Amino acid sequence: MNNPVLVEVTRGALVESRHRGAVAVVDTEGTAVLTIGDVDEPVFPRSAVKAIQALPLVASGAADAMGLTDAELALACASHSGEPAHVETAAAMLAKAGRDVGTLECGCHWPLDQKVARALAEAGGQPSALHNNCSGKHAGFVCLACASKVDPAGYVGPDHPVMEEVRAALEEVTGATHTADRRGTDGCAIPTYAVPLTALAYGFAKLGTGMHLSDAYAAAAARIRKAVAANPFMVAGTGRFDTRVMECLGPRVFLKTGAEGVYCAAFPELGLGAALKCDDGATRAAEAMMAAIIRRFLDLDDKERTLADSVAAAAIKNWNGTLVGEIRAVGPLSG
Repeated sequence: MNNPVLVEVTRGALVESRHRGAVAVVDTEGTAVLTIGDVDEPVFPRSAVKAIQALPLVASGAADAMGLTDAELALACASHSGEPAHVETAAAMLAKAGRDVGTLECGCHWPLDQKVARALAEAGGQPSALHNNCSGKHAGFVCLACASKVDPAGYVGPDHPVMEEVRAALEEVTGATHTADRRGTDGCAIPTYAVPLTALAYGFAKLGTGMHLSDAYAAAAARIRKAVAANPFMVAGTGRFDTRVMECLGPRVFLKTGAEGVYCAAFPELGLGAALKCDDGATRAAEAMMAAIIRRFLDLDDKERTLADSVAAAAIKNWNGTLVGEIRAVGPLSG
């Protein structure tokens, strides 16, 4: 199927670029409420499923055993910007497990926040694995291993006990099989499994409500949602879309980006989950698509609608600050 154009980028009166994609919105019974494009095509959700990957950390009792705070649980679900609070929190999680940065197997990169990256470079510093946007998730994996009396070495491998627990959680929540033939390797070195958007949306409907989950996972999901709602900065960072939405809408939305144009969300009060994929992997388009979904399904006040509108139809300005175009959701997502 040739997915429809869902986002246009204009310059003046003309369309300069177009982004195609697919969207699925599903309720807790697995019934599709909205489908656009090929929602049955398996996609790699990448970082969008970090909250599901964090379920074993909480459900197993490891989070309690390590005394993890809500801020630390939120960071375990994060694709953070590498700001000082993110780095310090990841280090604190490792310290509670009796470990340090050397245990992390996610690799390192410069902070995603450009101001922070420049400040680090100007100070003569170098990034460590703590600056990796996935360091909180990986610190959570280390905590799970240590609380379970399992050697964390090699925890990123698909056959390590930690990754086996994570895969089982993904299967239980999404209802999709996570087998070797659908497995790839994520940027942070852990396995990532391709599943249909409908399965991802269904999983987020369950994550947002606890329905059709085991008691342990339902309780863990509620605790994770509460932790994230109280600490939205930890999930992304300054100026980031995920953080801005959850700061504005609180527990009404759980939102998570993934690489290559994937977004997932839970709308707990509606009992709905959403998942989308921008075909060309563009973050700008994926954000516009998700903003349009939020605008369509949630009853928003003026402040909330202003935020959604500002991303679903984002202004493009040149270096002089002059308005020259916009990034806008179109077609089934317009309006």
